[in-house]
Amino acid sequence: MPTPRPILFVPHGSPMFALRPGAAGAAMSQLAKQLGAPRAIVVLSPHWDTAVPTVGFATRPETLHDFGGFDPRLYDMQYPATGCPEVAAQVMTALQNAGLPVAQDAGRGLDHGAWIPLRQMFPDADIPVVPLSVQSHLGPEHAYRIGQALAPLAAQNILILASGNVTHNLHDFMRVSSQGGGTPPYVQAFADWIHDHVTARDVPGLLAYRQTAEGQRAHPTDEHLLPLFTALGAAGDGAQAEAFFRGISEHVIAMDGYTFH
Repeated sequence: MPTPRPILFVPHGSPMFALRPGAAGAAMSQLAKQLGAPRAIVVLSPHWDTAVPTVGFATRPETLHDFGGFDPRLYDMQYPATGCPEVAAQVMTALQNAGLPVAQDAGRGLDHGAWIPLRQMFPDADIPVVPLSVQSHLGPEHAYRIGQALAPLAAQNILILASGNVTHNLHDFMRVSSQGGGTPPYVQAFADWIHDHVTARDVPGLLAYRQTAEGQRAHPTDEHLLPLFTALGAAGDGAQAEAFFRGISEHVIAMDGYTFH
């Protein structure tokens, strides 16, 4: 039985991360070099949110610039990866085998939650990419179950890349961007809480994160943390979690990333 590839949870920050990758970007680039090239990448992004799990089957997924009001240079960036209908079909089968409803989308491109970290980690766009949607209305337990369903793919040299952010309060981001100010205390507090619970493999505690005041402030809605739960589920009970980067960007975005192996 082949050794499963590590499961990754990576930050994508604001769109400006593509222009200013900083230390988090350097850590992601180094991690990709250490792990080597997979056969294909299944990428989950909170910016593709659907009623049921949906798999992208496009053979040439478009680079989606699904944001507004940022540096004009961002809209010229492309990530010309190919898709992989064969692996997309494997993703569908894995979800169906777990008793989950699943749909396919023949035209879905790569939103910025997908292509920005992919561009940082695999800049040559030479590895096929299959996007997979999240279901924010179904919550953390569902996201964890999605990960459990995907787990067998990791033993087939397929990289499961879950993209999100440990903190994501858009209101606070806009306020700090326009008015200035320092990092609100909850940002580091919740990042530390996540780190403690992830490294302790406290899945029940993590799934109940909204019971903490910091969790509610860090995530007014679930979608940007859901990929972490999918990564946890895909990693399995015996996986060890390691932070490959911890840090805060633009005062309110925790850019922590984790490897599960």
